[in-house]
Amino acid sequence: MRNINRISRIFTLFSILILILSFMTGCISDTEGQHDKSFFAMDTVMNFRVFGDRSAKKAMNKAVDKIKEIEKHMSSTYKDSDIVKINKAAGIEPVKVHDDTFYVIKKALEYGQLSDGALDITIRPIVELWGITSDNPKVPSKEEIDERLPLVDYRKVVLDQDNKTVFLEEKGMGIDLGAIAKGYAADEAVRILREAGVENALLNLGGNVITIGGNPDGRPWRIGIQDPRSQETGQPHFAIVGVANATVVSSGDYERYIQEIYEKTGERYHHIFDPKTGYPADKGLMASTIISSSSIDADALSTILFIMGYEEGFKLIEKLDNVEAIAVTLDKEVYTTEGLKGSLIQSNDHYRIMD
Repeated sequence: MRNINRISRIFTLFSILILILSFMTGCISDTEGQHDKSFFAMDTVMNFRVFGDRSAKKAMNKAVDKIKEIEKHMSSTYKDSDIVKINKAAGIEPVKVHDDTFYVIKKALEYGQLSDGALDITIRPIVELWGITSDNPKVPSKEEIDERLPLVDYRKVVLDQDNKTVFLEEKGMGIDLGAIAKGYAADEAVRILREAGVENALLNLGGNVITIGGNPDGRPWRIGIQDPRSQETGQPHFAIVGVANATVVSSGDYERYIQEIYEKTGERYHHIFDPKTGYPADKGLMASTIISSSSIDADALSTILFIMGYEEGFKLIEKLDNVEAIAVTLDKEVYTTEGLKGSLIQSNDHYRIMD
């Protein structure tokens, strides 16, 4: 029942977001050149708005099929997915995987190294222990967490480039690609659309927004950055940013958390875990957003920023090319990297954009 209610809430929030996006894109009316599609994949509602002729619509459907194929390979719960097979074979033998899966795991390990383990795809044993997205979430004991923490170590993932195999060195280890797979799916959707000649599109993959070109009327797309406390403020977003040929990816403590405990105590046990502690990340942020040209990069970096906190996270991000970031602290202060300063349009007064 909890999953049904959560999916219902996702559809409701998604419907609100689509209305907002429609308004901010100039209330473009349906025309022969506009193609819209909504569907459910990767545990969220997704929406595509693509402009072009019939070939654009055909490419849009092809992109949707690709996303579902990626989900089938990279899900931690699909019975025959690459990830489930890898996890079952932990400490036993390498597993041959699809090229897509191998690429995403390799990319995730690179980000694990770059962030000194802030992003660690071997977090699965901790994810299962807490069960935040299951029907029976719980707050485990420190002893239970300490018992599983040694299994979290991205350096114990062995890749064989020639044979496209993945091996986890210890029994009990497990991979979870929830922090990066959706970004890859978005990039693949864009690739398919661009190859078909699409020049304008707005794709929303449930927290991962990616644009091709700008708005057909010549302006940048105006993307609302979700208010992480919208249930309290009554506002759907706290700021608006204009982008073209870019992706906007957000993470935060508002996406999934143990609702019953929050209602009773105000303690928010959310789904983004710090691999070093085994507890939900607690570095003073309620939300993080990355703006970049690559959605897989933005997906990984939004999680890294949330786990590291904005001061350490910004030090890392400022060293990267063509990447900007937004961090929202628990006291509703909004910080941006240098390239975004002065470009955010504040859309509600519950937050304070810092200089």
